[in-house]
Amino acid sequence: MKYGLVIFDLDGTLLNTLEDLADACNGALRTAGFPERSLDEVRRFVGNGVARLIQRAVPEGTDDDTVEGVLQSFKSIYTANVNVKTRPYPGIPELLHRLKAEGVRIAVNSNKVDAATQALCRAHFDGLIDLALGETTGIPKKPSPEGAEHIMRTLDAAPDKTLYVGDGDADILTAQNAHIDGAWVSWGFRKPEELQGLDIKHRFDTAAALEQFILHQ
Repeated sequence: MKYGLVIFDLDGTLLNTLEDLADACNGALRTAGFPERSLDEVRRFVGNGVARLIQRAVPEGTDDDTVEGVLQSFKSIYTANVNVKTRPYPGIPELLHRLKAEGVRIAVNSNKVDAATQALCRAHFDGLIDLALGETTGIPKKPSPEGAEHIMRTLDAAPDKTLYVGDGDADILTAQNAHIDGAWVSWGFRKPEELQGLDIKHRFDTAAALEQFILHQ
């Protein structure tokens, strides 16, 4: 077995959080009197942290103070509704249980705020995650490699024994920047045509195929 540690992205990789994110985003936009965004628009806006989500969601030209107000409204709404419609993707719980049984350590590296990252990991994957890391002061967001490097140091994992799994461009670039193997999953928030120009060596369409790669290559 090649990998002793697998680092997963959270949103769009382990959990389908899109509807809860969209509901909170649109609630914040309504509060400010702005038009709502479609689910597909929110899908394209997420992946680089909540501040970038709101910057993309508000009308072009919105002043900084108003953007900050919408952001704070979003955080309040989302914190209270972080796990209403969110569910694991098909086969993900089974994948994590199998990896755990085989002695593979499991980590999460997310651009979601850390409190929400921790809450969702506890709610859906309690006892399966060795280390979860969300947006944290002092550690730059993906695609910076610092989050992945922090996880590897903490879990004493070698880069050549670590796999990074995600659905977005930030995840692909994080793996490259950290000089570790990366795998892209097709069931998440990014479509292949939105990742043109990025080097994707390993692509998986099901959790079962990903499990086979991790445990039996």
